Amino acid sequence: MNTASLSKFSKLTPRKLLGWGILLLGAGYGLQQLALLMQQQDHVRYAFYAGMVAAMATALGALPALFSRRLSNRLHAAMLGFGGGVMLAASIFSLIVPALALFETSAQSWQGPLQVAAAILLGALLMLALERSVPHEHFIKGAEGHQALALKRSWLFVIAIILHNIPEGLAIGVAYASGDAVGASALTTGISLQNVPEGFVVAMALLAVGYSRLVALSVGMLSGLVEPIMAVIGAIVMTNPMLLPWGLAMAAGAMLFVISHEMIPESHRQGHEMAATNGLMLGFVLMLVLDTALG
Repeated sequence: MNTASLSKFSKLTPRKLLGWGILLLGAGYGLQQLALLMQQQDHVRYAFYAGMVAAMATALGALPALFSRRLSNRLHAAMLGFGGGVMLAASIFSLIVPALALFETSAQSWQGPLQVAAAILLGALLMLALERSVPHEHFIKGAEGHQALALKRSWLFVIAIILHNIPEGLAIGVAYASGDAVGASALTTGISLQNVPEGFVVAMALLAVGYSRLVALSVGMLSGLVEPIMAVIGAIVMTNPMLLPWGLAMAAGAMLFVISHEMIPESHRQGHEMAATNGLMLGFVLMLVLDTALG
């Protein structure tokens, strides 16, 4: 064992070892409880599986980065627009419309839309708070969040991807908690479809700013893993029938915030507005057909 390895081991103080031990034990206990919960509650199990499908779609999309050298700005804009269109249609037809239906069964006609509107704004405000407080970096726009420059740039990109995927995972979990398996499957299909180009865009963007092909591919493939985690959280928290319509509308608000704050501006930032618009329209109508055909 060389001197460098010995110095690394010498830095592992008893306190650090204890901390790592507690962390590993906590993770093991959490996984055990998750396994039990998935056995007992079907909607949690389905939400986890659906989140994994969305994550695998992201990983599949990142694979072509092994052979690609550069992603054209026009194609980049079209892919971002496509993802925005899918998310826009999903937020409306798979989240807002079911939320309206659930609210109107338990409230007067005018109260349902007001409650949905309030939940949408609340979801957007939560994403705004995360955007303002958590340091991250967009691929084109640059660094944002509190003390963004204090972290390495690679971590800023990873955090930005996690923030982007949080509302998608929550939307999947909330949709399965609603009990509408067909509608939830349509939502999962749409999100998975937009995750394929998203994984490719993430990997190619990392390559473009100087990361190695291995790092870019790894981050692109692993970036979707937050979705099954958030899907499980959404499915567990929103089991209560009183919370369910709020969860649907809040997930929609979070997705609408990401679309307007990140995806559309990023797709237009390099001067290919028409390609971005065409991609958005294609993604929107594709998700509309999927939701109508499957739902």
